[in-house]
Amino acid sequence: MPPFEALKMARERSLDLVEISPNAVPPVCRIQDYGKFLYEKDKSERAARKKQKVITIKEVKFSVTVDEHDYQTKKNMALRFLADGDKVKASLRFKGRQMAHRDLGYKIVNRLIQDLGDAALVEFMPRMEGTTLHAIIAPARTSAPAPKKPAPEPAAKPAVAKPAEAAPPADTPLAQP
Repeated sequence: MPPFEALKMARERSLDLVEISPNAVPPVCRIQDYGKFLYEKDKSERAARKKQKVITIKEVKFSVTVDEHDYQTKKNMALRFLADGDKVKASLRFKGRQMAHRDLGYKIVNRLIQDLGDAALVEFMPRMEGTTLHAIIAPARTSAPAPKKPAPEPAAKPAVAKPAEAAPPADTPLAQP
């Protein structure tokens, strides 16, 4: 229908003429309360934002001379971050003459990737940026584990009186193994 007729119908009903699809030929409009339309649109957007999972990037820093215990601690932190659903950025900074031994840095970062194993997917392979070696690791996409069912309780058995075992006489020595 022509726009002026639609506008006339909307005013008779004390509503607004809202353009839904302006790019369609002819444009699609709807007669409705515009304030209510905006409110419901905002409400649905808020509900969608509430359901979103914000993924943050946590960083674990290493050095070329990292000791075994420090490495294990940082690896465990990376595992914890991945279990929480966050991405992990493993970074290793080279200082001074360490730049001559980049292969040591690559070994450390690749070892971390190997140790994380099935818990992680490498999103960004180790790469040098200036004096820093970076790798980004994302949590593995696994299906949610099914909730464990409680073990069924054994059926109650009728109590059967057992005859008391005879105790050895007090003056008889007990056999020693």
